[in-house]
Amino acid sequence: MPPTSTRPLPSVHKSALRVRVEHASDPVLRQLSRLPNNVVVIVLVLMVLVGLTMNGWAGAVLIGFVALVHSWGIYLAWPRLSGLEKQMRFTFLLLIVALGVVSLLSGLR
Repeated sequence: MPPTSTRPLPSVHKSALRVRVEHASDPVLRQLSRLPNNVVVIVLVLMVLVGLTMNGWAGAVLIGFVALVHSWGIYLAWPRLSGLEKQMRFTFLLLIVALGVVSLLSGLR
Protein backbone atom coordinates (compact mmCIF):
# COMPACT_ATOMS: atom_id res chain seq x y z
CA MET A 1 0.00 0.00 0.00
CA PRO A 2 1.51 3.39 -0.97
CA PRO A 3 1.96 6.05 1.70
CA THR A 4 -0.90 8.49 2.07
CA SER A 5 1.39 11.49 1.83
CA THR A 6 4.65 12.06 0.03
CA ARG A 7 5.58 15.05 2.17
CA PRO A 8 8.27 14.37 4.75
CA LEU A 9 7.46 14.85 8.42
CA PRO A 10 8.39 18.29 9.71
CA SER A 11 11.60 18.46 11.65
CA VAL A 12 11.22 19.55 15.23
CA HIS A 13 13.93 21.65 16.79
CA LYS A 14 14.07 21.74 20.58
CA SER A 15 16.08 24.39 22.35
CA ALA A 16 18.62 23.39 24.96
CA LEU A 17 16.44 24.97 27.65
CA ARG A 18 13.38 22.95 26.61
CA VAL A 19 15.40 19.73 26.60
CA ARG A 20 16.72 20.46 30.11
CA VAL A 21 13.27 21.37 31.45
CA GLU A 22 11.66 18.27 29.92
CA HIS A 23 14.44 16.07 31.26
CA ALA A 24 14.18 17.58 34.76
CA SER A 25 10.37 17.31 34.67
CA ASP A 26 10.32 13.65 33.73
CA PRO A 27 10.71 12.15 37.24
CA VAL A 28 8.06 14.47 38.69
CA LEU A 29 5.63 13.71 35.87
CA ARG A 30 6.21 9.97 36.31
CA GLN A 31 5.32 10.27 40.01
CA LEU A 32 2.24 12.37 39.24
CA SER A 33 1.08 9.88 36.60
CA ARG A 34 0.97 7.16 39.26
CA LEU A 35 -1.69 9.06 41.20
CA PRO A 36 -5.40 8.59 40.46
CA ASN A 37 -6.59 10.66 37.51
CA ASN A 38 -8.12 13.72 39.18
CA VAL A 39 -6.01 13.99 42.35
CA VAL A 40 -3.70 16.70 41.00
CA VAL A 41 -6.59 18.81 39.70
CA ILE A 42 -8.53 18.46 42.97
CA VAL A 43 -5.49 19.43 45.04
CA LEU A 44 -4.81 22.49 42.88
CA VAL A 45 -8.47 23.60 43.02
CA LEU A 46 -8.45 23.18 46.81
CA MET A 47 -5.25 25.24 47.00
CA VAL A 48 -6.94 28.06 45.06
CA LEU A 49 -10.04 27.91 47.26
CA VAL A 50 -8.00 27.93 50.47
CA GLY A 51 -5.83 30.70 49.05
CA LEU A 52 -8.93 32.78 48.37
CA THR A 53 -10.22 32.32 51.90
CA MET A 54 -6.85 33.28 53.40
CA ASN A 55 -6.11 36.94 52.84
CA GLY A 56 -2.64 38.35 52.48
CA TRP A 57 0.65 36.64 51.83
CA ALA A 58 -0.44 33.10 52.72
CA GLY A 59 -3.29 33.10 50.20
CA ALA A 60 -1.15 34.75 47.55
CA VAL A 61 1.57 32.13 48.03
CA LEU A 62 -0.91 29.25 47.62
CA ILE A 63 -2.45 30.78 44.52
CA GLY A 64 1.01 31.68 43.20
CA PHE A 65 2.06 28.04 43.55
CA VAL A 66 -0.95 26.99 41.49
CA ALA A 67 -0.02 29.60 38.85
CA LEU A 68 3.55 28.27 38.82
CA VAL A 69 2.40 24.66 38.35
CA HIS A 70 0.01 25.73 35.59
CA SER A 71 2.80 27.71 33.88
CA TRP A 72 5.03 24.65 34.01
CA GLY A 73 2.30 22.54 32.41
CA ILE A 74 1.72 25.15 29.73
CA TYR A 75 5.43 25.29 28.93
CA LEU A 76 5.68 21.52 28.57
CA ALA A 77 2.54 21.22 26.42
CA TRP A 78 2.98 24.39 24.32
CA PRO A 79 4.42 22.82 21.12
CA ARG A 80 1.57 20.32 20.92
CA LEU A 81 -1.32 22.73 21.61
CA SER A 82 -3.57 24.28 19.00
CA GLY A 83 -4.09 28.03 18.87
CA LEU A 84 -7.37 27.92 20.79
CA GLU A 85 -5.88 25.63 23.46
CA LYS A 86 -2.97 28.04 23.91
CA GLN A 87 -5.37 30.96 24.31
CA MET A 88 -7.54 29.12 26.84
CA ARG A 89 -4.60 28.00 28.98
CA PHE A 90 -2.99 31.43 28.92
CA THR A 91 -6.31 33.07 29.84
CA PHE A 92 -6.71 30.67 32.76
CA LEU A 93 -3.17 31.52 33.88
CA LEU A 94 -4.02 35.23 33.80
CA LEU A 95 -7.16 34.52 35.88
CA ILE A 96 -5.15 32.64 38.51
CA VAL A 97 -2.54 35.42 38.68
CA ALA A 98 -5.32 38.02 39.03
CA LEU A 99 -6.84 36.00 41.88
CA GLY A 100 -3.45 35.91 43.59
CA VAL A 101 -3.06 39.68 43.27
CA VAL A 102 -6.57 40.24 44.64
CA SER A 103 -5.82 37.92 47.56
CA LEU A 104 -2.61 39.77 48.29
CA LEU A 105 -4.17 43.22 48.05
CA SER A 106 -7.16 42.26 50.21
CA GLY A 107 -4.77 41.26 52.98
CA LEU A 108 -3.01 44.62 52.87
CA ARG A 109 -6.15 46.57 53.75
